[in-house]
Amino acid sequence: MEPARLFLGLLCTSAALAASSLHQRPPQPEALLLEEEPELGESPSGSLWPLPRSLCILPSQLRLAPDRFQLVHGPGSTAGPSCALLQDAFRRYYEYIFGYSKWQNQGQRRLPAGTELLQLQVIIGSKDSECDNYPNITSNEAYQLSVTEPVAVLKAEKVWGALRGLETFSQLVYEDDYGSFLINESEITDYPRFAHRGILLDTSRHFLPLKSILTNLDAMAFNKFNVLHWHIVDDHSFPYQSVTFPELSGKGSYTYDHIYTPTDVRLVIDYARLRGIRVIPEFDSPGHTQSWGKGQKDLLTPCFNGEHRSGSYGPVNPILNTTYNFMTDLFKEISGVFPDAYIHLGGDEVDFTCWKSNPDVTEFMKQQGFGIDYAKLESYYIQKILDIVSSANKGYIVWQEVFDKGAKIKSDTIVEVWIGNLYTAELSRVTGAGFTAILAAPWYLDYISYGQDWKKYYSVEPLNFTGCEKQKKLVIGGEACLWGEFVDATNLTPRLWPRASAVGERLWSSENVTNIRDAYNRLVKHRCRMLRRGIAAEPLFVGYCDHEARGL
Repeated sequence: MEPARLFLGLLCTSAALAASSLHQRPPQPEALLLEEEPELGESPSGSLWPLPRSLCILPSQLRLAPDRFQLVHGPGSTAGPSCALLQDAFRRYYEYIFGYSKWQNQGQRRLPAGTELLQLQVIIGSKDSECDNYPNITSNEAYQLSVTEPVAVLKAEKVWGALRGLETFSQLVYEDDYGSFLINESEITDYPRFAHRGILLDTSRHFLPLKSILTNLDAMAFNKFNVLHWHIVDDHSFPYQSVTFPELSGKGSYTYDHIYTPTDVRLVIDYARLRGIRVIPEFDSPGHTQSWGKGQKDLLTPCFNGEHRSGSYGPVNPILNTTYNFMTDLFKEISGVFPDAYIHLGGDEVDFTCWKSNPDVTEFMKQQGFGIDYAKLESYYIQKILDIVSSANKGYIVWQEVFDKGAKIKSDTIVEVWIGNLYTAELSRVTGAGFTAILAAPWYLDYISYGQDWKKYYSVEPLNFTGCEKQKKLVIGGEACLWGEFVDATNLTPRLWPRASAVGERLWSSENVTNIRDAYNRLVKHRCRMLRRGIAAEPLFVGYCDHEARGL
Protein backbone atom coordinates (compact mmCIF):
# COMPACT_ATOMS: atom_id res chain seq x y z
CA MET A 1 0.00 0.00 0.00
CA GLU A 2 1.11 3.57 -0.64
CA PRO A 3 -0.86 5.47 2.05
CA ALA A 4 -0.09 8.95 0.87
CA ARG A 5 -1.86 8.18 -2.37
CA LEU A 6 -5.12 8.26 -0.43
CA PHE A 7 -4.47 11.86 0.57
CA LEU A 8 -2.98 13.20 -2.63
CA GLY A 9 -3.91 16.75 -3.31
CA LEU A 10 -4.05 18.04 -6.83
CA LEU A 11 -0.69 17.50 -8.51
CA CYS A 12 -0.59 19.10 -11.94
CA THR A 13 2.85 20.24 -12.88
CA SER A 14 5.87 19.61 -14.97
CA ALA A 15 7.47 16.44 -13.61
CA ALA A 16 10.81 18.15 -13.86
CA LEU A 17 9.65 20.94 -11.56
CA ALA A 18 8.13 18.47 -9.13
CA ALA A 19 11.39 16.59 -8.84
CA SER A 20 13.68 19.60 -8.69
CA SER A 21 11.71 21.88 -6.38
CA LEU A 22 13.54 20.86 -3.22
CA HIS A 23 16.95 21.60 -4.70
CA GLN A 24 17.82 24.57 -6.87
CA ARG A 25 20.96 22.81 -8.09
CA PRO A 26 22.22 19.21 -8.26
CA PRO A 27 23.80 17.81 -5.09
CA GLN A 28 27.53 18.36 -4.87
CA PRO A 29 29.72 15.29 -5.56
CA GLU A 30 31.44 15.33 -2.18
CA ALA A 31 28.07 14.87 -0.44
CA LEU A 32 26.91 11.96 -2.52
CA LEU A 33 28.24 9.03 -0.53
CA LEU A 34 27.49 10.11 3.03
CA GLU A 35 25.79 7.11 4.55
CA GLU A 36 23.40 8.79 6.95
CA GLU A 37 20.06 7.04 6.77
CA PRO A 38 17.86 8.91 4.27
CA GLU A 39 14.43 10.02 5.31
CA LEU A 40 12.06 7.82 3.34
CA GLY A 41 8.94 9.70 2.39
CA GLU A 42 6.28 9.86 -0.27
CA SER A 43 7.16 11.40 -3.60
CA PRO A 44 4.39 13.50 -5.14
CA SER A 45 5.05 11.40 -8.25
CA GLY A 46 4.45 8.09 -6.46
CA SER A 47 6.77 5.37 -7.72
CA LEU A 48 7.11 6.48 -11.34
CA TRP A 49 10.54 5.70 -12.81
CA PRO A 50 11.90 7.25 -14.90
CA LEU A 51 9.96 10.43 -14.21
CA PRO A 52 7.68 11.47 -17.10
CA ARG A 53 8.09 14.78 -18.88
CA SER A 54 4.89 16.21 -17.40
CA LEU A 55 2.15 14.77 -15.24
CA CYS A 56 -1.06 15.73 -13.52
CA ILE A 57 -2.21 13.38 -10.75
CA LEU A 58 -5.64 14.03 -9.25
CA PRO A 59 -6.86 12.82 -5.82
CA SER A 60 -9.75 10.90 -7.43
CA GLN A 61 -9.20 7.15 -7.19
CA LEU A 62 -10.43 4.51 -9.60
CA ARG A 63 -10.62 0.79 -8.89
CA LEU A 64 -9.53 -1.99 -11.20
CA ALA A 65 -11.11 -5.44 -11.00
CA PRO A 66 -8.74 -8.11 -12.34
CA ASP A 67 -11.59 -10.14 -13.81
CA ARG A 68 -13.11 -7.16 -15.63
CA PHE A 69 -10.28 -4.78 -16.50
CA GLN A 70 -9.02 -5.02 -20.08
CA LEU A 71 -6.10 -3.76 -22.13
CA VAL A 72 -7.53 -3.21 -25.63
CA HIS A 73 -6.95 -1.53 -28.97
CA GLY A 74 -8.84 1.76 -29.01
CA PRO A 75 -11.14 3.08 -31.75
CA GLY A 76 -9.29 4.41 -34.78
CA SER A 77 -5.99 2.79 -33.88
CA THR A 78 -3.88 1.76 -36.86
CA ALA A 79 -2.63 -1.24 -34.87
CA GLY A 80 -5.35 -3.77 -34.15
CA PRO A 81 -5.49 -7.35 -32.88
CA SER A 82 -3.19 -8.41 -35.72
CA CYS A 83 -0.35 -6.46 -34.09
CA ALA A 84 1.49 -9.26 -32.30
CA LEU A 85 3.84 -6.81 -30.57
CA LEU A 86 1.01 -5.04 -28.77
CA GLN A 87 -0.93 -8.24 -28.12
CA ASP A 88 2.15 -9.63 -26.39
CA ALA A 89 2.57 -6.37 -24.44
CA PHE A 90 -1.08 -6.46 -23.28
CA ARG A 91 -0.59 -9.96 -21.91
CA ARG A 92 2.67 -9.00 -20.18
CA TYR A 93 1.38 -5.87 -18.58
CA TYR A 94 -1.82 -7.48 -17.33
CA GLU A 95 0.44 -9.91 -15.45
CA TYR A 96 2.66 -7.10 -14.18
CA ILE A 97 -0.36 -5.22 -12.83
CA PHE A 98 -2.29 -8.11 -11.28
CA GLY A 99 -0.17 -11.23 -11.39
CA TYR A 100 1.77 -10.80 -8.14
CA SER A 101 -1.15 -10.00 -5.86
CA LYS A 102 -1.79 -12.07 -2.74
CA TRP A 103 -5.44 -12.01 -3.83
CA GLN A 104 -4.71 -13.49 -7.22
CA ASN A 105 -6.18 -16.89 -6.44
CA GLN A 106 -8.57 -15.95 -3.66
CA GLY A 107 -11.69 -16.15 -5.77
CA GLN A 108 -14.07 -13.36 -6.76
CA ARG A 109 -14.50 -10.60 -4.20
CA ARG A 110 -17.07 -7.91 -4.28
CA LEU A 111 -15.48 -4.54 -4.94
CA PRO A 112 -16.04 -1.76 -2.38
CA ALA A 113 -18.15 1.13 -3.53
CA GLY A 114 -16.27 3.43 -5.85
CA THR A 115 -15.69 4.31 -9.46
CA GLU A 116 -14.22 1.57 -11.61
CA LEU A 117 -11.73 1.76 -14.45
CA LEU A 118 -12.81 -0.80 -17.01
CA GLN A 119 -10.28 -0.44 -19.82
CA LEU A 120 -7.06 1.01 -21.04
CA GLN A 121 -7.54 1.75 -24.72
CA VAL A 122 -4.33 1.97 -26.75
CA ILE A 123 -4.56 4.10 -29.88
CA ILE A 124 -1.77 4.26 -32.45
CA GLY A 125 -2.17 7.39 -34.54
CA SER A 126 0.33 7.06 -37.36
CA LYS A 127 -0.68 5.36 -40.60
CA ASP A 128 2.38 3.13 -40.21
CA SER A 129 2.30 1.81 -36.67
CA GLU A 130 5.70 0.08 -37.17
CA CYS A 131 4.22 -2.97 -35.49
CA ASP A 132 6.26 -5.36 -37.60
CA ASN A 133 9.42 -3.26 -37.66
CA TYR A 134 12.52 -3.25 -35.53
CA PRO A 135 13.17 -0.20 -33.38
CA ASN A 136 15.87 2.17 -34.62
CA ILE A 137 17.73 5.32 -33.65
CA THR A 138 14.86 7.56 -34.83
CA SER A 139 11.98 5.54 -33.31
CA ASN A 140 9.24 7.72 -31.84
CA GLU A 141 8.74 6.78 -28.16
CA ALA A 142 6.43 9.65 -27.22
CA TYR A 143 3.01 8.98 -25.69
CA GLN A 144 0.08 10.61 -23.92
CA LEU A 145 -1.80 8.87 -21.12
CA SER A 146 -5.19 9.97 -19.80
CA VAL A 147 -6.65 8.05 -16.85
CA THR A 148 -10.31 8.91 -16.27
CA GLU A 149 -13.33 6.74 -15.57
CA PRO A 150 -14.53 4.51 -17.03
CA VAL A 151 -11.85 4.24 -19.74
CA ALA A 152 -8.19 5.28 -19.75
CA VAL A 153 -6.64 6.20 -23.09
CA LEU A 154 -3.03 5.78 -24.17
CA LYS A 155 -2.16 7.56 -27.42
CA ALA A 156 1.09 7.19 -29.35
CA GLU A 157 2.09 7.72 -32.95
CA LYS A 158 4.06 4.46 -33.03
CA VAL A 159 4.00 1.20 -31.10
CA TRP A 160 7.28 2.17 -29.38
CA GLY A 161 5.54 5.01 -27.56
CA ALA A 162 2.72 2.66 -26.62
CA LEU A 163 5.23 0.27 -24.99
CA ARG A 164 6.66 3.09 -22.88
CA GLY A 165 3.16 4.27 -21.97
CA LEU A 166 2.10 0.78 -20.90
CA GLU A 167 5.06 0.67 -18.53
CA THR A 168 4.05 4.02 -17.05
CA PHE A 169 0.41 2.93 -16.67
CA SER A 170 1.49 -0.24 -14.87
CA GLN A 171 3.54 1.87 -12.45
CA LEU A 172 0.51 4.04 -11.63
CA VAL A 173 -1.52 1.06 -10.36
CA TYR A 174 -1.13 0.19 -6.69
CA GLU A 175 -2.75 -2.22 -4.24
CA ASP A 176 -4.19 -1.26 -0.89
CA ASP A 177 -4.09 -3.30 2.33
CA TYR A 178 -7.38 -4.98 1.43
CA GLY A 179 -6.23 -6.23 -1.96
CA SER A 180 -8.03 -3.65 -4.05
CA PHE A 181 -6.21 -2.30 -7.09
CA LEU A 182 -6.31 1.47 -7.37
CA ILE A 183 -5.15 4.17 -9.74
CA ASN A 184 -5.48 7.93 -9.47
CA GLU A 185 -6.96 9.92 -12.30
CA SER A 186 -3.95 11.21 -14.20
CA GLU A 187 -2.78 13.06 -17.29
CA ILE A 188 0.74 12.36 -18.56
CA THR A 189 2.67 13.57 -21.56
CA ASP A 190 6.03 11.93 -22.01
CA TYR A 191 8.95 11.44 -24.37
CA PRO A 192 12.66 10.70 -23.90
CA ARG A 193 15.38 13.31 -23.61
CA PHE A 194 17.93 11.13 -25.44
CA ALA A 195 17.36 8.66 -28.29
CA HIS A 196 20.12 6.19 -27.30
CA ARG A 197 19.74 4.72 -23.80
CA GLY A 198 21.85 1.62 -23.58
CA ILE A 199 23.09 -1.20 -21.38
CA LEU A 200 26.36 -2.98 -22.25
CA LEU A 201 26.52 -6.67 -21.35
CA ASP A 202 29.79 -8.60 -21.74
CA THR A 203 29.34 -12.26 -22.69
CA SER A 204 32.98 -13.07 -23.43
CA ARG A 205 34.72 -12.78 -20.08
CA HIS A 206 31.92 -14.80 -18.54
CA PHE A 207 29.31 -16.59 -20.60
CA LEU A 208 25.81 -15.37 -19.74
CA PRO A 209 23.02 -17.94 -20.18
CA LEU A 210 20.13 -16.86 -22.36
CA LYS A 211 17.86 -16.61 -19.33
CA SER A 212 20.12 -13.96 -17.78
CA ILE A 213 20.13 -11.89 -20.96
CA LEU A 214 16.34 -12.10 -21.36
CA THR A 215 15.75 -11.22 -17.70
CA ASN A 216 17.82 -8.10 -18.11
CA LEU A 217 15.98 -7.16 -21.29
CA ASP A 218 12.83 -7.18 -19.13
CA ALA A 219 14.55 -4.98 -16.56
CA MET A 220 15.67 -2.62 -19.32
CA ALA A 221 12.06 -2.23 -20.45
CA PHE A 222 10.98 -1.49 -16.86
CA ASN A 223 13.51 1.37 -16.86
CA LYS A 224 12.83 2.54 -20.44
CA PHE A 225 16.23 1.62 -21.85
CA ASN A 226 16.15 0.95 -25.59
CA VAL A 227 19.58 -0.42 -26.62
CA LEU A 228 21.33 -3.66 -25.69
CA HIS A 229 25.00 -3.17 -26.55
CA TRP A 230 25.98 -6.83 -26.80
CA HIS A 231 29.75 -7.12 -26.29
CA ILE A 232 29.49 -10.66 -27.50
CA VAL A 233 33.15 -11.66 -28.09
CA ASP A 234 36.58 -10.63 -26.75
CA ASP A 235 40.05 -12.02 -25.96
CA HIS A 236 38.73 -14.56 -23.52
CA SER A 237 36.11 -16.39 -25.54
CA PHE A 238 34.22 -16.30 -28.84
CA PRO A 239 30.72 -17.58 -28.00
CA TYR A 240 29.06 -16.27 -31.19
CA GLN A 241 28.47 -19.28 -33.45
CA SER A 242 29.23 -18.18 -36.99
CA VAL A 243 27.66 -20.10 -39.84
CA THR A 244 30.38 -18.94 -42.20
CA PHE A 245 33.27 -19.66 -39.82
CA PRO A 246 32.06 -22.29 -37.33
CA GLU A 247 35.59 -22.85 -36.01
CA LEU A 248 35.58 -19.38 -34.43
CA SER A 249 33.27 -20.61 -31.67
CA GLY A 250 34.29 -24.24 -32.15
CA LYS A 251 37.80 -23.43 -30.94
CA GLY A 252 37.37 -19.97 -29.45
CA SER A 253 34.51 -20.55 -26.98
CA TYR A 254 35.11 -21.82 -23.45
CA THR A 255 33.40 -25.12 -24.31
CA TYR A 256 31.10 -26.39 -27.04
CA ASP A 257 28.16 -25.61 -24.75
CA HIS A 258 29.19 -22.01 -24.04
CA ILE A 259 27.96 -20.64 -27.35
CA TYR A 260 25.10 -18.60 -28.77
CA THR A 261 23.63 -20.48 -31.72
CA PRO A 262 21.87 -18.64 -34.56
CA THR A 263 18.60 -19.60 -32.87
CA ASP A 264 19.77 -18.13 -29.56
CA VAL A 265 20.79 -14.87 -31.20
CA ARG A 266 17.46 -14.63 -33.01
CA LEU A 267 15.63 -15.22 -29.74
CA VAL A 268 17.48 -12.34 -28.07
CA ILE A 269 16.80 -10.01 -31.00
CA ASP A 270 13.09 -10.89 -31.17
CA TYR A 271 12.63 -10.74 -27.38
CA ALA A 272 14.24 -7.30 -27.40
CA ARG A 273 12.11 -6.07 -30.32
CA LEU A 274 8.89 -6.90 -28.46
CA ARG A 275 10.14 -4.58 -25.70
CA GLY A 276 11.22 -1.77 -28.03
CA ILE A 277 14.92 -2.54 -27.55
CA ARG A 278 17.57 -2.51 -30.27
CA VAL A 279 20.38 -5.09 -30.21
CA ILE A 280 23.73 -3.70 -31.34
CA PRO A 281 26.51 -6.32 -31.46
CA GLU A 282 30.14 -5.42 -30.83
CA PHE A 283 32.91 -7.26 -32.65
CA ASP A 284 35.97 -5.42 -31.39
CA SER A 285 39.24 -5.48 -33.37
CA PRO A 286 42.17 -5.31 -34.03
CA GLY A 287 42.82 -5.74 -30.30
CA HIS A 288 40.74 -7.91 -27.96
CA THR A 289 40.88 -10.74 -30.50
CA GLN A 290 42.92 -13.55 -28.90
CA SER A 291 39.93 -15.92 -29.01
CA TRP A 292 39.43 -15.19 -32.73
CA GLY A 293 42.87 -16.54 -33.58
CA LYS A 294 42.13 -19.99 -32.16
CA GLY A 295 39.64 -20.71 -34.92
CA GLN A 296 41.05 -18.66 -37.81
CA LYS A 297 44.58 -19.47 -39.00
CA ASP A 298 46.93 -16.54 -39.70
CA LEU A 299 44.43 -13.94 -38.47
CA LEU A 300 46.58 -12.70 -35.59
CA THR A 301 50.05 -11.18 -35.79
CA PRO A 302 52.90 -13.54 -34.75
CA CYS A 303 55.08 -11.91 -32.08
CA PHE A 304 58.87 -12.11 -32.25
CA ASN A 305 61.61 -12.27 -29.66
CA GLY A 306 64.58 -10.98 -31.59
CA GLU A 307 64.77 -12.92 -34.86
CA HIS A 308 62.58 -15.79 -33.74
CA ARG A 309 58.87 -16.20 -33.13
CA SER A 310 58.00 -16.12 -29.45
CA GLY A 311 54.99 -18.40 -29.82
CA SER A 312 52.55 -15.71 -28.76
CA TYR A 313 50.23 -13.60 -30.88
CA GLY A 314 49.18 -9.98 -30.86
CA PRO A 315 46.36 -8.02 -32.51
CA VAL A 316 44.83 -8.88 -35.87
CA ASN A 317 47.49 -8.95 -38.60
CA PRO A 318 46.80 -5.78 -40.61
CA ILE A 319 49.22 -6.44 -43.48
CA LEU A 320 47.63 -9.54 -45.06
CA ASN A 321 44.94 -9.52 -47.74
CA THR A 322 43.54 -12.70 -46.21
CA THR A 323 42.68 -10.70 -43.09
CA TYR A 324 40.37 -8.41 -45.03
CA ASN A 325 38.85 -11.26 -47.05
CA PHE A 326 37.95 -12.94 -43.77
CA MET A 327 36.55 -9.75 -42.27
CA THR A 328 34.47 -9.08 -45.38
CA ASP A 329 32.80 -12.49 -45.13
CA LEU A 330 32.34 -12.31 -41.36
CA PHE A 331 30.76 -8.87 -41.35
CA LYS A 332 28.55 -9.79 -44.29
CA GLU A 333 27.15 -12.56 -42.12
CA ILE A 334 26.86 -10.35 -39.02
CA SER A 335 25.05 -7.70 -41.04
CA GLY A 336 22.46 -10.25 -42.05
CA VAL A 337 22.01 -11.71 -38.57
CA PHE A 338 21.59 -8.42 -36.67
CA PRO A 339 18.88 -6.19 -38.17
CA ASP A 340 19.95 -2.94 -36.48
CA ALA A 341 21.45 -0.28 -38.73
CA TYR A 342 24.62 -0.15 -36.61
CA ILE A 343 27.44 -2.48 -35.63
CA HIS A 344 29.90 -1.58 -32.87
CA LEU A 345 33.44 -2.09 -34.19
CA GLY A 346 35.39 -1.39 -31.02
CA GLY A 347 38.88 -0.17 -31.90
CA ASP A 348 40.09 0.40 -28.34
CA GLU A 349 43.19 -0.55 -26.33
CA VAL A 350 45.44 -1.77 -29.15
CA ASP A 351 48.89 -2.82 -27.86
CA PHE A 352 51.57 -2.12 -30.49
CA THR A 353 54.29 -4.26 -28.85
CA CYS A 354 53.74 -7.32 -31.05
CA TRP A 355 53.44 -5.30 -34.24
CA LYS A 356 56.75 -3.58 -33.42
CA SER A 357 58.47 -6.96 -32.91
CA ASN A 358 57.35 -8.44 -36.24
CA PRO A 359 59.80 -7.87 -39.13
CA ASP A 360 57.10 -8.28 -41.79
CA VAL A 361 55.01 -5.59 -40.15
CA THR A 362 58.07 -3.34 -39.87
CA GLU A 363 58.76 -3.76 -43.60
CA PHE A 364 55.10 -3.04 -44.42
CA MET A 365 55.32 0.14 -42.37
CA LYS A 366 58.27 1.32 -44.48
CA GLN A 367 56.46 0.52 -47.73
CA GLN A 368 53.42 2.50 -46.63
CA GLY A 369 55.47 5.45 -45.44
CA PHE A 370 54.25 5.11 -41.85
CA GLY A 371 57.74 5.36 -40.38
CA ILE A 372 57.54 4.14 -36.78
CA ASP A 373 54.08 5.60 -36.10
CA TYR A 374 52.06 2.49 -35.36
CA ALA A 375 48.95 4.56 -34.79
CA LYS A 376 48.97 5.06 -38.56
CA LEU A 377 49.01 1.30 -39.04
CA GLU A 378 46.08 0.97 -36.67
CA SER A 379 44.22 3.67 -38.60
CA TYR A 380 45.05 1.88 -41.86
CA TYR A 381 43.40 -1.27 -40.50
CA ILE A 382 40.42 0.53 -39.00
CA GLN A 383 39.75 2.38 -42.25
CA LYS A 384 39.61 -0.89 -44.18
CA ILE A 385 37.20 -2.39 -41.62
CA LEU A 386 34.99 0.69 -41.78
CA ASP A 387 34.87 0.40 -45.56
CA ILE A 388 33.96 -3.28 -45.29
CA VAL A 389 31.09 -2.56 -42.92
CA SER A 390 29.89 0.37 -45.03
CA SER A 391 29.79 -1.90 -48.07
CA ALA A 392 27.44 -4.14 -46.08
CA ASN A 393 25.11 -1.13 -45.71
CA LYS A 394 25.68 -0.77 -41.97
CA GLY A 395 26.58 2.24 -39.90
CA TYR A 396 29.16 1.88 -37.19
CA ILE A 397 29.96 2.87 -33.65
CA VAL A 398 33.57 3.01 -32.45
CA TRP A 399 35.31 3.59 -29.14
CA GLN A 400 36.91 7.01 -28.84
CA GLU A 401 40.49 5.87 -29.63
CA VAL A 402 39.55 5.50 -33.30
CA PHE A 403 38.74 9.21 -33.37
CA ASP A 404 41.66 10.15 -31.12
CA LYS A 405 44.21 8.47 -33.39
CA GLY A 406 43.02 10.24 -36.48
CA ALA A 407 41.40 7.45 -38.47
CA LYS A 408 39.44 8.74 -41.45
CA ILE A 409 35.87 8.01 -40.42
CA LYS A 410 32.68 8.88 -42.22
CA SER A 411 30.64 11.82 -41.02
CA ASP A 412 27.85 9.57 -39.73
CA THR A 413 30.17 7.57 -37.45
CA ILE A 414 29.06 7.42 -33.82
CA VAL A 415 31.91 7.80 -31.30
CA GLU A 416 31.50 6.27 -27.85
CA VAL A 417 33.36 8.19 -25.14
CA TRP A 418 34.56 5.94 -22.32
CA ILE A 419 37.90 7.10 -20.91
CA GLY A 420 38.00 8.37 -17.35
CA ASN A 421 37.58 11.79 -15.86
CA LEU A 422 38.47 13.78 -18.98
CA TYR A 423 35.34 12.78 -20.83
CA THR A 424 33.93 16.32 -20.95
CA ALA A 425 36.94 17.53 -22.96
CA GLU A 426 36.61 14.48 -25.21
CA LEU A 427 32.93 15.22 -25.84
CA SER A 428 33.92 18.77 -26.81
CA ARG A 429 36.50 17.47 -29.30
CA VAL A 430 34.30 14.76 -30.80
CA THR A 431 31.25 16.97 -31.27
CA GLY A 432 33.44 19.90 -32.30
CA ALA A 433 34.63 17.75 -35.20
CA GLY A 434 30.99 17.17 -36.15
CA PHE A 435 30.63 13.57 -34.96
CA THR A 436 27.70 12.07 -33.09
CA ALA A 437 28.62 10.89 -29.59
CA ILE A 438 27.47 8.42 -26.94
CA LEU A 439 28.63 8.87 -23.34
CA ALA A 440 29.71 5.87 -21.27
CA ALA A 441 32.68 7.13 -19.21
CA PRO A 442 30.87 8.03 -15.95
CA TRP A 443 28.67 4.93 -16.01
CA TYR A 444 31.01 1.95 -15.73
CA LEU A 445 28.95 -0.08 -13.29
CA ASP A 446 31.52 -2.85 -12.97
CA TYR A 447 33.41 -0.49 -10.65
CA ILE A 448 31.80 -1.02 -7.28
CA SER A 449 32.22 0.81 -3.99
CA TYR A 450 30.68 0.84 -0.56
CA GLY A 451 27.56 2.95 -0.24
CA GLN A 452 24.93 4.44 -2.47
CA ASP A 453 26.93 4.93 -5.64
CA TRP A 454 23.71 5.23 -7.65
CA LYS A 455 23.71 8.88 -6.56
CA LYS A 456 27.01 9.42 -8.36
CA TYR A 457 25.55 8.03 -11.59
CA TYR A 458 22.35 10.00 -11.12
CA SER A 459 24.18 13.31 -10.70
CA VAL A 460 25.93 13.14 -14.09
CA GLU A 461 24.79 15.75 -16.60
CA PRO A 462 25.68 14.40 -20.09
CA LEU A 463 25.71 17.83 -21.72
CA ASN A 464 27.95 19.47 -19.14
CA PHE A 465 30.82 20.14 -21.53
CA THR A 466 32.11 23.14 -23.43
CA GLY A 467 30.40 23.45 -26.78
CA CYS A 468 27.72 25.26 -28.75
CA GLU A 469 24.10 24.18 -28.98
CA LYS A 470 24.81 22.35 -32.23
CA GLN A 471 27.47 20.28 -30.46
CA LYS A 472 25.14 19.42 -27.59
CA LYS A 473 22.60 18.05 -30.06
CA LEU A 474 25.22 15.62 -31.36
CA VAL A 475 25.20 13.75 -28.03
CA ILE A 476 22.43 11.23 -28.67
CA GLY A 477 22.58 9.46 -25.30
CA GLY A 478 24.64 7.16 -23.18
CA GLU A 479 25.24 3.66 -21.89
CA ALA A 480 25.64 1.95 -18.53
CA CYS A 481 28.41 -0.61 -19.01
CA LEU A 482 28.82 -3.79 -17.00
CA TRP A 483 32.06 -5.46 -18.01
CA GLY A 484 32.38 -9.11 -17.11
CA GLU A 485 35.74 -9.69 -15.41
CA PHE A 486 33.98 -10.26 -12.10
CA VAL A 487 30.40 -10.70 -13.28
CA ASP A 488 28.51 -13.81 -14.37
CA ALA A 489 24.91 -14.99 -14.08
CA THR A 490 25.14 -15.21 -10.27
CA ASN A 491 25.67 -11.49 -9.70
CA LEU A 492 24.81 -9.81 -13.01
CA THR A 493 21.30 -8.65 -12.15
CA PRO A 494 21.85 -7.35 -8.59
CA ARG A 495 25.03 -5.56 -9.62
CA LEU A 496 23.26 -3.88 -12.52
CA TRP A 497 19.94 -2.98 -10.89
CA PRO A 498 18.87 -0.56 -9.52
CA ARG A 499 22.21 1.21 -10.10
CA ALA A 500 21.51 1.31 -13.84
CA SER A 501 18.06 2.72 -13.08
CA ALA A 502 19.78 5.97 -12.09
CA VAL A 503 21.29 6.15 -15.57
CA GLY A 504 17.92 5.33 -17.09
CA GLU A 505 16.24 8.34 -15.51
CA ARG A 506 19.14 10.61 -16.40
CA LEU A 507 18.80 9.65 -20.06
CA TRP A 508 14.99 9.72 -20.21
CA SER A 509 13.79 12.53 -17.94
CA SER A 510 14.15 16.30 -18.17
CA GLU A 511 17.51 17.91 -17.49
CA ASN A 512 16.33 19.54 -14.25
CA VAL A 513 15.12 16.30 -12.65
CA THR A 514 17.92 16.34 -10.09
CA ASN A 515 16.34 16.03 -6.65
CA ILE A 516 18.18 13.15 -4.97
CA ARG A 517 15.65 12.86 -2.11
CA ASP A 518 12.69 12.61 -4.45
CA ALA A 519 14.62 10.14 -6.62
CA TYR A 520 15.43 8.00 -3.57
CA ASN A 521 11.78 7.84 -2.50
CA ARG A 522 10.69 6.77 -5.97
CA LEU A 523 13.62 4.42 -6.63
CA VAL A 524 13.10 2.48 -3.39
CA LYS A 525 9.55 1.67 -4.54
CA HIS A 526 10.66 1.02 -8.10
CA ARG A 527 13.27 -1.44 -6.83
CA CYS A 528 10.57 -3.28 -4.86
CA ARG A 529 8.42 -3.38 -7.99
CA MET A 530 11.33 -4.88 -9.95
CA LEU A 531 11.66 -7.54 -7.25
CA ARG A 532 7.96 -8.39 -7.56
CA ARG A 533 8.48 -8.75 -11.31
CA GLY A 534 11.34 -11.21 -10.88
CA ILE A 535 14.34 -8.86 -11.13
CA ALA A 536 16.81 -9.53 -8.31
CA ALA A 537 17.68 -5.86 -7.81
CA GLU A 538 19.88 -5.12 -4.82
CA PRO A 539 18.67 -2.76 -2.04
CA LEU A 540 19.55 0.92 -2.12
CA PHE A 541 19.95 1.12 1.65
CA VAL A 542 18.25 0.04 4.89
CA GLY A 543 14.56 -0.75 4.46
CA TYR A 544 11.99 -3.29 3.29
CA CYS A 545 9.49 -4.12 0.55
CA ASP A 546 5.80 -4.70 1.37
CA HIS A 547 5.57 -7.92 -0.61
CA GLU A 548 8.30 -9.59 1.47
CA ALA A 549 5.92 -10.09 4.40
CA ARG A 550 3.47 -11.91 2.13
CA GLY A 551 6.07 -14.45 1.07
CA LEU A 552 5.90 -13.31 -2.56
